[in-house]
Amino acid sequence: MLKPFSNKVSGLAPSAIREILKFTADPEVISFAAGNPAPEAFPVDTIAKLSAEIFASEPVNALQYSVTEGYMPLRKWLESDLRAKGMFAENDMVIVTAGAQQAIETTAKILCNEGDVILCEDPSFIGSLNAFRSYGVKLVGVTADKDGIIPGCLEEALKTNPNAKFLYTIPNFQNPTGNTTTLERRKAVLELAKKYGVYILEDNPYGDLRFAGEPVPSYKSLDTTNNVLYAGTFSKVLAPGLRVGYLCGISELVQKAVVGLQTSTVHTNIWAQMLAHRFVTSVDFNEHLKRLQGIYRAKYKRMSDDLHACMPSCVTYSEPEGGLFIWADIPERYDMNAFCTEAVHQKVAVVPGNAFLADENGVSHSFRLNFSTPTDEQIDRGVEILGKCAKSYFK
Repeated sequence: MLKPFSNKVSGLAPSAIREILKFTADPEVISFAAGNPAPEAFPVDTIAKLSAEIFASEPVNALQYSVTEGYMPLRKWLESDLRAKGMFAENDMVIVTAGAQQAIETTAKILCNEGDVILCEDPSFIGSLNAFRSYGVKLVGVTADKDGIIPGCLEEALKTNPNAKFLYTIPNFQNPTGNTTTLERRKAVLELAKKYGVYILEDNPYGDLRFAGEPVPSYKSLDTTNNVLYAGTFSKVLAPGLRVGYLCGISELVQKAVVGLQTSTVHTNIWAQMLAHRFVTSVDFNEHLKRLQGIYRAKYKRMSDDLHACMPSCVTYSEPEGGLFIWADIPERYDMNAFCTEAVHQKVAVVPGNAFLADENGVSHSFRLNFSTPTDEQIDRGVEILGKCAKSYFK
C-alpha cells in the first residue's frame, strides 16, 4: 500500500513546461517551449581540452570529496569579479552551488518556515516558484510591466503580508517576459525592501547575454544595507550540464546556506568547478561573451522578424534586449490554453503563461517563446505554422 506523500511535495504539480516538453519527443514537433542555451554556444573543444588538462595534472582533486563552500580558486575569482562590479561588500561571502537553482532553493530553506510569504514578480520563473512551494510558503505575485516591478503594487503586497521573508526577482531579461527592470524601479524596490525589512533575492542567469541597449546596475551593487542576496550561474555562459552557480551576500546568511547545502549535495561537482575556473582564467572571457551575445542577437532578430511577418496584429510581443525569451500577449477574449493546445497539435510547442503565475489557478492571456534552442530553420518554419494557427484561431 502506497503511503501518503509529505506535505512538502503532495501539493506540487508536474512542471507545465516539462509536461509540454513531452510532446517534443515527437521529432516532428518544433519546440519554442524550452529554455536551454543555444547548442552552438557551447565551447565544446575548449571544455574538452581543459578537462584533459585537469585529469592530467590534478586527477585526485577532481574526483575526491571537497569542501561545501566550493573550490577556493573559483571562489576567489568570483569574489574578485563581483568586487570589480561593486557587488561584493566587506562583510560578504560567496559560495558555489549546483546551479543558481540550488542557490535559490537554499535561500528558501534557510529563511522560510511553513506559512511564510515569498513575494515574486508575476509572472515568474516556474522552477523557482516550485522550489518555494516545496517549503509550504505562500507565494504572492507582484504585478510587473515592461519596466519591472511596479513599486505601488509591491508596497501594497508588503503592507498586506507583514510576514514576507524576501522578494524574488529576475531583473535582467526576465524569465518568462524578457523584460528588464529600469534603474528607477530598482532604486524604488530597494527602498521599499529596506523600509519593510525584507530581503531581495536577485537571480541573474541571463545578465551576460545582453545583445542590445545599455547595462543596468544590479540590485546588489545598489544595496547599502545588506538587503540583497545574489544568485549567479555559469549555465548560460558556459554549459548548464556543469551545474555550477553561486550565491553571494552578507556572510551570516551565506554561512547558514553552507549548512543547508551540507544536508543535500554536500558540495557542487568539483571537476565542474575546476573546469569553470580554468575557463574563466585561461580564455578571453569577454570575447567569449561577445560571441554568445552575437549568437543570441541573431536568433532573437530572426524570431522577432518572423513573428511580425507571420502573426496577426492582435498578438503583441515583448522586445527583450538580451536573454532567451519573448513574451506574447493575445486578446483577452480568447482562451490562451486552448490556443497553446492547438499549436501543439499543429506541431509547434509554446508555454502557456499561467505556468508562470504565483497563483496556479490564475488566468493568463500570454505565452512564452524561446528563441535560443531551435535552429534557424525551425524558427522560420515554427513561426510560420504558429502564424497560420493564430490567424485561424483569432478571428
